[in-house]
Amino acid sequence: MATSPTTNRPPVPALFKVALAPVQAFFRLEASSGILLALCAVAALAWANSPWSASYDAVFDAPLRLEVVGHGGHFTFRELINDGLMTLFFFLVGMEIKRELSAGELRTFSRALLPLIAAVGGMVVPAGLYFAFTHGTPAQGGWAIPMATDIAFAIGCLTLVKARVGHGLVVFLTALAIFDDIGGILVIALFYGTGLHVEWLVVGAGLVAVLWGLNRFYVRNGLIYAVVGVALWYAMHHGGIHATLSGVVLGLAIPALPSRPGREVLEELAAYVQGLVSQPDDESARGAQLLHIEEALEDIEPPLNRFVHLWHGYVAYGIVPLFALANSGVDVSGMSPSDLLKPLPLGIIVGLFVGKQLGIFLFTWAAVKAGVSPLPAGGSLAQLHGVAVVAGIGFTVALFVGGLAFAGQPALLAEAKLGILTGSLVSAVVGYVLLRYVARPAQAALQAPP
Repeated sequence: MATSPTTNRPPVPALFKVALAPVQAFFRLEASSGILLALCAVAALAWANSPWSASYDAVFDAPLRLEVVGHGGHFTFRELINDGLMTLFFFLVGMEIKRELSAGELRTFSRALLPLIAAVGGMVVPAGLYFAFTHGTPAQGGWAIPMATDIAFAIGCLTLVKARVGHGLVVFLTALAIFDDIGGILVIALFYGTGLHVEWLVVGAGLVAVLWGLNRFYVRNGLIYAVVGVALWYAMHHGGIHATLSGVVLGLAIPALPSRPGREVLEELAAYVQGLVSQPDDESARGAQLLHIEEALEDIEPPLNRFVHLWHGYVAYGIVPLFALANSGVDVSGMSPSDLLKPLPLGIIVGLFVGKQLGIFLFTWAAVKAGVSPLPAGGSLAQLHGVAVVAGIGFTVALFVGGLAFAGQPALLAEAKLGILTGSLVSAVVGYVLLRYVARPAQAALQAPP
């Protein structure tokens, strides 16, 4: 009798199963990426304030050199993370935006309108409050820092109280954070460049046209997109636009819809499989038959879904935590609580904690009252307020913008990081408490008045 392929497989040691089970459970947890991000931020703070603090700077400021065909450049390990690896983060952001616009919650104007209005409030009010605190000081250039919402942290926080928050509010916050990302991307492109160089921008425009053509002809080969994406990164870097935004452009170019209707493909496959069942079994042809089925199923899955599935784990559990580790290390040994009252950190804290909740809540409430859109299904005003507070967790993109705003100004950058970490922490804790212990699920969603 033939032996099953699994029969000869050695058993997994019980001790290994016991050790691996908590790790597997952690990565199945919806909030796991946010938790890992928080742990890396705490680790960076502890490392930068430990007896081994010198090694923190030594690791992330270590000089590196990359040379290709006689051309290369000098950069630090931190710059490799911030300007290189974070391009993949923005690539994922671009694909998420494309997916929501093509087939998700933002595909129709009516669905997108309320989170768009909320996002505008959540960007304008924090930026205005920050500018009010820092006007006339060297720190006023960081006005965009408190505009961002960190979607991983925010959704992770909601996951911890998911029994108390309806799906409609989770979708609302996700869409709001996506509009925040779009706003942040535009701000970075328009206000945090290094001076425009037309000749390189022309090259970049040509590469964008190439990406449009790849999308138009439904090219699925990831290597082709990677080559064009690297070239676009180089062109944008020399053109004066922050190079990481090439990841967003690349993400938006990935086809987001299937090449053929799913029902049509499944009907063809059903007929094909029925034909195989009616024929004698031929082991020599089995490989070709399976390949035919796999290729047919690829017509149903858009390339964007495949790329998101491929890169999400690397970005969520690798690149973004590494970014947090490299950028959250603030030496607070010489600081006192009064330093939080300096214009820069105070402007960020007030912008994130006060500005975000005021802007999002008031703009959303006004839109509902004006009859523009109903409140998200199953949500109450108290829950909306809690979600607005949680949206003040502005970590990854806020740190990124801070690094651009205060490049070459380490003292101001340290103050900005302190403000971002404090404002995000306060928003997370207060938002969690409000949603867990104060807000009650609505009996019926608030409807606009007649």
